[in-house]
Amino acid sequence: MKTYLFFGLVALLAAGCIGDDIVQDAVEPELRITNPLDSLAVGATHQYEVQYFNGIGQPELAEVTWSSSAPSIVSITADGLATGLQEGSALLRADVNAREGSFSATVLLEVGANTVAAGTFREGMIRSTSSYLLEGDFELHDVGAGRLELRIADNYRASTSLPGLYVYLTNNPNTSVGALEIGRVVDFNGAHTYVIEGSSLNDYSHVLYFCKPFNVKVGDGEILD
Repeated sequence: MKTYLFFGLVALLAAGCIGDDIVQDAVEPELRITNPLDSLAVGATHQYEVQYFNGIGQPELAEVTWSSSAPSIVSITADGLATGLQEGSALLRADVNAREGSFSATVLLEVGANTVAAGTFREGMIRSTSSYLLEGDFELHDVGAGRLELRIADNYRASTSLPGLYVYLTNNPNTSVGALEIGRVVDFNGAHTYVIEGSSLNDYSHVLYFCKPFNVKVGDGEILD
């Protein structure tokens, strides 16, 4: 009798955790500039870094070339080393030819008196994609030394009925495969913070919540600039 009750409970939890229709794991490939600047000092240089993410959101090696819309203001080598030549602005463009097609990424760079890094945090809103309660705002902060903090706001709420809810950072919000697992959710109401080692601010596009025992998505939040 206990065996029947156990398997009946597992089936009930699995059914309750499944809140999405079946989805494809494919996403739009993307070329992303991972270390942008707000401005570059005259005479200074900056080595841009880019990452190509394929059609399932995984990083993939690809040959990238760069160009500048105003080479007299900002020169840039084919491999992304930018030099500020005189005050003004230029649109810098990275291009890649990959298996899945041609993609580009652009960044507007101001040249002036100082070099100023881009913002140190991004933000977004968690939304449920299931029948379970999951909502709230968040900020992703670069706190230095290769460390991020995912700060969940005090308006966060999540159902305590979720069996094995985990949170991830990912470039494919359709699946936890290949995502960075942050940890099991133990806070279901109010503000809390996750510390993430060895990642950069622009490495991921989404926060993802997954019912890990049944590999089912519960909710997500796009990480916006």
